[in-house]
Amino acid sequence: MHGSLSRRRWALYALFLLPGLSMSAWVTRTPAVRDLLEASTAQMGLVLFGLSVGSMAGILSSGPLVMRWGARPVVAGGSSLIVLAMPVIAIGAASGMPLLTALGLALFGAGMGGGEVAMNVEGADVEKQGGRPFLPALHGCFSLGTVIGAGLGILANATRFSVVAHLVLIAVLGAGLLVWALRAIPAGTGLVTAAERAEAAATPAPALWKDTRLVLIGGIVLAMALAEGTANDWLPLIMVDGHGFGATMGSTVFALFAASMTIGRFCGGPIVARVGRARVLMVSALFAALGLALIAFVDSQPVAVAAVVLWGLGASLGFPLALSAAGDSGPNPAARVALASTIGYLAFLVGPPTLGLLGEEVGLRGALVVPLAVVLVGVALSPAAGPRVRAADAPQPRASVGTLEG
Repeated sequence: MHGSLSRRRWALYALFLLPGLSMSAWVTRTPAVRDLLEASTAQMGLVLFGLSVGSMAGILSSGPLVMRWGARPVVAGGSSLIVLAMPVIAIGAASGMPLLTALGLALFGAGMGGGEVAMNVEGADVEKQGGRPFLPALHGCFSLGTVIGAGLGILANATRFSVVAHLVLIAVLGAGLLVWALRAIPAGTGLVTAAERAEAAATPAPALWKDTRLVLIGGIVLAMALAEGTANDWLPLIMVDGHGFGATMGSTVFALFAASMTIGRFCGGPIVARVGRARVLMVSALFAALGLALIAFVDSQPVAVAAVVLWGLGASLGFPLALSAAGDSGPNPAARVALASTIGYLAFLVGPPTLGLLGEEVGLRGALVVPLAVVLVGVALSPAAGPRVRAADAPQPRASVGTLEG
């Protein structure tokens, strides 16, 4: 049993590494892709909109699919879409076809959004069986994947390596990780039988969107998702177009952001245990806001590089801590996390095209005032993430994965 659980842990590490590796491969080559497409800033925003649409479709469908089929096939399907997306993005860029590139990004978003819920279901089950924390390190592996992928992207940019060859090689590596890891993932995790679904449907429950505190936590999730997503979508182009870096240095700065995220996620747990979730969320959001403000308003390359570290450290804990607060905010924790996640994914849906269109008019640095303002709202909302005061230790209804109502 112990050996099986250990193999399952390593398999999930690999499965979380895969999307991080793939995402940073795409992000570090965005300047080259933009040049191949001959796209304006506004047109790149619309290309990135494909990623947003795919992400929303994946996150909304994943919960019901896990309930019906179990996590393993959803993990397999989502990871396969990520692998398939890489050559589609590459071919779209090389052939100068923005729509095909956007389709590849939609596949990637659907794979990430769809696989995320299922992999977290698996991770939570491993954590429960192992009796020790596992999810923080698991999410850290995603950030570690972005660091590794960014390093490969820097090398590819420095040597002017073909975008097509680069992304295809990442797809081959991802396929190898998927084939190796999937064998250790058991069937049936998260599966809800027909009888259980019927019983849950017959049990009345209040609509979660009427819970004011949960909606406020959802606002924090949205703010921190926008802080993280802005960097994932635009950071290399902000450095290239806004601060005058070359493509290689732009990728290097993104790698610094990814490394800051990784350090924050692996080291943040003890800090949260010592000072509390709400305080850490507030300080994290302030760090992210300060980093965004310095990059937007200070015309200095050294300051911009230092600000990226603040941005990465600030964004690292915001999203997972806010989701943890959503789960602790009342009965039906999985449904509460699903609602907060959906609110947060609105940032991924509207963020890229909004920043692209605004950046076309005022420049990408000027467009950063939008995520900056939203993150400051997140600072104001952070007290909502504090511990819930329970009126009584009453039994709580069983949660349903991926539903917005209990």
